[in-house]
Order: sequence, then structure tokens, then C-alpha cells
Amino acid sequence: MFQLAKTRKKIVVVGSVNVDFVVRAPRLPVAGETVSRARFDVCYGGKGGNQAVAAARLGAPTAMVAKVGTDEFGRRLRSSLRAAGVDTRAVSSAKGVRSGTAFVVTGPKGENQIVVAPGANATLSARDIERSRARLRSAGLILAQLEVPPESVARLAELAARSGVPLILDPAPARALPASLLRRVSVLTPNEAEACLLCGRQPHHLSLSEGRRLCRQLLRRGPHTVILKMGERGALVAERGSLRGAGGIVHVRGFRVKAVDSTGAGDAFNGALAVALLSGKTLREAARYACAAGALSVTRPGAQPSMPTRAAVNSFLRRNSQ
Repeated sequence: MFQLAKTRKKIVVVGSVNVDFVVRAPRLPVAGETVSRARFDVCYGGKGGNQAVAAARLGAPTAMVAKVGTDEFGRRLRSSLRAAGVDTRAVSSAKGVRSGTAFVVTGPKGENQIVVAPGANATLSARDIERSRARLRSAGLILAQLEVPPESVARLAELAARSGVPLILDPAPARALPASLLRRVSVLTPNEAEACLLCGRQPHHLSLSEGRRLCRQLLRRGPHTVILKMGERGALVAERGSLRGAGGIVHVRGFRVKAVDSTGAGDAFNGALAVALLSGKTLREAARYACAAGALSVTRPGAQPSMPTRAAVNSFLRRNSQ
């Protein structure tokens, strides 16, 4: 079973940081339609930045490896991360490039539409990963996503495997992943749509039995563990042993809350999962903790502003004990 010893080593997050331009609309528009009576806000996000802030707010020592532009937004992104308690010494600037931006439209039930312009995130190179080698080797756990170049993620996975540092990979936004990469992943954390796409299927709402089948398909591709995020239904936790009949795939029940904005919910889940695993929790315990963090995040607007604190998650779990 995948379980880490309790440690105060840092979580190192490698990935994207964006400025989010958020419009809260009475409903999501269809193609060619203009919807008025909306509200506008500017927040800070990016899957990497969100996950780093999530982990830091939950009390874990956290560092970020990322690229920002030399524009004013680059300064603000660094400042926002530092304010959340994230070590930004490995957040470097890409000269002559704008910082990453995301344009988010949210509807009344928390649903969203997102368009991302990667900007400086697209310049995070394998060489940048090499420059952070000492920081990565000393990490307790590495957390990554797919909003940076594929070759950088591949080099990161290789370095993590050689250094014996567990790697959690959030395969978002979904794209085809080679077996050479997946074999180096300790925990793969797709949502339903991403799991479908990784398995060559059209994205759709999965039943629990379908989810279990996809987990087994993904395990055969190489990762040690797959945790399938299923929103308010919780998560499925599958380890390699389930392929040999040595244990079933566990369903960790989720939490029903009134959703305001689902932006960043998966990032809250991943940050909390990393924190829980480094505190010595089992996979099942860590997945429940992550489900609670994800549920709390959708009750507040914005990405990084919605990441809950450790006290908030602990209180939520006490109120929703099973």
C-alpha cells in the first residue's frame, strides 16, 4: 500500500501560475451569445499556483517552481504566492513574455468555462527543472500538472523517480501521456473527463462501475496509484494490487455542499491530498481529507481565494463525520 512516513519536508509544486479574469454570469453563454448583468473580478490562479496555495494554507511547508512574465502581473503573482506562505525563490521571470492568463466565466450553479493563454508558463523548460534539481531532490513530495511543456513534465518525472521522491500528477488539461511518464508517477489524479480522454473514450459522467474499469485501465499504463476525482460523489482509490485481486478499489464518499464556483476544486483536492499523505495518512484517509477540501473550495468564489485553511477543513470533517 502506498503510504508515506510523516515528515516536515517540503511539498514542491511544479507548474503554472496565472492571472484569472473572472466573470460571474447569470448563466453560461452559448456560442455567439452575449450575456449581460455579469460581475467581474481579477484573481490569481493557474493549476500549479492553486495547488501550492492549497497546500500552504493547510499548513504544509510548500515551494513553487514556475515561470512568470516580466509584466506587472508577474510581480503580483509572486506576491500572492508569498502572502499564502509559498516559497517563491524558484519562481523565475521569462523576459519579454507576458504572464499566463485565464479567462473564466462562472454560472449560477458553480459551473464554469475557462480559456487559458499560457504565456510564461509555456517557457518553463527542462533546463529550468534541472536548475531546481537540489530543491526537488530534497522534497517530501512533488506535485505537478500539465499546463507546462510536456518535455518539462517528463524531465521532472525522471528526476523524481531517480531521487526516490513521490510524484503526484494531476493530468489536467488532459492529453495523451506516454507509458514512460506514467510508470514514474506515484499517484495519478484525473477527474472523470480526464480519465475518459486518457483511456481513449468520449468524456461523460461515469457510474462507479465505469469509474472502476477506467481506474484499472490507467493502472495498467504504469502509475502506482490512481485516484479518480468524482466531485460530490467523492473519489475512487485504486492501487496496483487491485489488478492482482489483492484488494478492491475503494470508494471514498464525497460531500454535498451549495456550490458557488467550481474553479480550482480539483486543485484544492490535489493540494490537500499531498498534505495529508505527508502527514502519514493512508490513501483512503488522504482522499477523504482531499474531498473535504475540494467541497469547501466550491462554496467560495475564485481559485486561490477559495482554498481552505487547515482549521476550516478539520471543522468541516468534524461536522460531517461518517
